[in-house]
Amino acid sequence: MEQHQKQTKDEKIKELTEKLEEGIKSVFASSKYREYLTVMSKFHSYSFNNSILILMQKPDARYVAGYRTWESLNRHVRKGEKGITILAPNPHRLMKEVTVINPETGQPKLDADGKPMMEQKQISYASFRPITIFDVSQTEGEPLPELVTELKKKALNYPLLMNIIKSTSPVPIRFESWEGLAKGYYNRTSDEIVIKDGMSESQTLKTALHETAHSILHADKKNPKDPATKEIEAESVAFIVCNHFGIDTSDYSFAYLASWSSSKELPELRASLKTIQTTAHDLIDRMDEQIQRHMEIQRQPETIGTEIQNTQEIHHSRR
Repeated sequence: MEQHQKQTKDEKIKELTEKLEEGIKSVFASSKYREYLTVMSKFHSYSFNNSILILMQKPDARYVAGYRTWESLNRHVRKGEKGITILAPNPHRLMKEVTVINPETGQPKLDADGKPMMEQKQISYASFRPITIFDVSQTEGEPLPELVTELKKKALNYPLLMNIIKSTSPVPIRFESWEGLAKGYYNRTSDEIVIKDGMSESQTLKTALHETAHSILHADKKNPKDPATKEIEAESVAFIVCNHFGIDTSDYSFAYLASWSSSKELPELRASLKTIQTTAHDLIDRMDEQIQRHMEIQRQPETIGTEIQNTQEIHHSRR
């Protein structure tokens, strides 16, 4: 029975891996790619592999969680709903006999007979297991409380977002006026971002995020990437972050995506997707922290006012 279960699990992982290979290739069709980035903006803490699996199985997913998590929120999965299968880390440890290495020489230690000394050592290795999650649309029960993400979106405005992008960017951001179509650029020589003055608030934010992505991803002169790859990565990161924070993304087209991806091998495509996911996730997390701090500061006067009022009421009631 145990062997049958193991085979079933291995077969499921093999099936998911094959799906991923197909998904990575198909996602670079322009329409699919936009869908993929939208999924990633909602589930930025998920790996790019799981983002693709969610996209392939339920592209309209909004909020996903496991069966027990939904139960803890007083919601239950509707009968007959087919879940979304993703891969969860399942680390393994085992004891293995290994050669003892001399830390000073880096060579094996020898025993009295001149043979390499051996020791038992715990080895950890990565493994995965298939798990099932469900979208909120597949559940029913008590209404969900307003999500923190939605609350944060309500607190946002242009000056706040621009200040947060400036403090999140690893290089200074300044504004300048010029003629021409260019909206902004990252200058590796002076290590700064320059944005065209006078653009709309939405366009300014998108350009700032695009150039911030360049400054994070493409500052290394020792390992340069081709210009098309740089643009795809920076534009994709900007789209994910903009979409996450409710900044208009309707004008993103990725028209040049198909020609770029057709010349790339699967490992290169996978590497770019992983780079995009980790960079967007890090940016969103750092911006989220600052937005959260801003919201807490905004709440403080209310709290202080309430405390003063309560103190006054207590004081009056004692008279």
